[in-house]
Amino acid sequence: MLDAIATPFGWLMMWLYELTDNFGWAIILFALAVALVLLPFMAKSKKSMMRMSRLQPRMMELQKKHEGNPQKLNAEMAKLYREEKCNPMGGCLWSLLPFPILIALYRAVVKPITIMMGVADELLLPGGAIYEKLAELGYQLTNYTTSNNSFYEQIYQSKFITEHFDQFAGISDKLIPMDYSFLGLDLSATPNWRFWDFDFSNGTWVVIGLFLLPIISTAMSYFSMYISRKINPTMGTGAQAQAQESSTKTMMYMMPLMSLWIGFIMPAALCVYWIMNSLTGIVRDTALTAVYKKQMEKEDAERLERDREREEELERKRQETERLRAMNATNVNRNTSKKKQQAQAKQSDTERKAAAERAERAARRERLGVKEEEKPASQVGNRRYARGRAYVEDRYTNPEGAEEATAAAAAESEFGESIDPDEPETVESAAAVDEAAAETAAEGGELPEDKEDKQE
Repeated sequence: MLDAIATPFGWLMMWLYELTDNFGWAIILFALAVALVLLPFMAKSKKSMMRMSRLQPRMMELQKKHEGNPQKLNAEMAKLYREEKCNPMGGCLWSLLPFPILIALYRAVVKPITIMMGVADELLLPGGAIYEKLAELGYQLTNYTTSNNSFYEQIYQSKFITEHFDQFAGISDKLIPMDYSFLGLDLSATPNWRFWDFDFSNGTWVVIGLFLLPIISTAMSYFSMYISRKINPTMGTGAQAQAQESSTKTMMYMMPLMSLWIGFIMPAALCVYWIMNSLTGIVRDTALTAVYKKQMEKEDAERLERDREREEELERKRQETERLRAMNATNVNRNTSKKKQQAQAKQSDTERKAAAERAERAARRERLGVKEEEKPASQVGNRRYARGRAYVEDRYTNPEGAEEATAAAAAESEFGESIDPDEPETVESAAAVDEAAAETAAEGGELPEDKEDKQE
């Protein structure tokens, strides 16, 4: 199954090797080709991550607004994602693509004869032509390694075939000589981490260079993640942001260590690919951040301008409505039900009549020289003692005289009428009475007129 997945990558590696006639440059071009193929997907992932980061303030507002109502919060969050064309999972799924590609390349590198060259497996099994020719020429695994690691045997068979290529003529037209050298290093070899056990008989650079490749790949991996962390802001706030920051720091150390381990257990060709993958990742991440940052700043400016224009339009309509209402020239909303229109008309008519009656009574009192009774501070609407018969407005700001003032207010209102006949009850005043009652109850006060209503 893995070989079937790795076969297309093996064909690409083979074509690049024939194009450059150098295994190292083939690996580098392969990494660049993979980066170009993944660019649209990684760009989508990058854009999604940046959008999610910019949506954090608005998401926090929704969380505060709909705290305690998870259903409404989820609906509003989904609406926000649709409006902004953002996928919460889009930022992490595509970032996992390089790992299966690395595994596929690994299979192609360790099986160059069957996957890269496309030679049939039967030719390498006992009884096959290549197997018999290798045995005839005295091929032994120990000629290339002392570890007796048969997992990389196709690499060693390929090197043996290259050294005796004339002897394999006519067995398979797919066999080609494969040179694994690059900058004086054998990319088919596995780097040795036991530096105290180095054998410099083949040259100092051959040993030191292979030893440095995993270290360089580790450093590049760390630098790539460091750059990504710097240019990508942390998403979330509070505990969520701290958890993400902790996770990012852990990954910054775990991934490079993983790269170091891979570099010392696999052929050096994988280190070259890992170095190029980190380098292209740094360039891609930096470039995409610059491009999308400008794009999203423009989008944010346009959205703020639309919001400002909408607020100005709503304010203009509100002022126009107030002006028409003052002129008694407001139009009836066609969407308003007939019953509601009748109620509004009745309310308006009641208020008009009440205003006319108040004006007439005030004029009559003025003609007769009757001094108008002052309304108590506890009155709301037409209910004179809505806030309580012993209500004193400054009882908290002036606690020294509160007791005396409360007793005076209670005595003055003891035999007073609860309802002010000069003030008609309206919807607004009824709502104000309810609000005053709630306020008084919250303060621990009592509503004496309510007690009287119950007694009656």
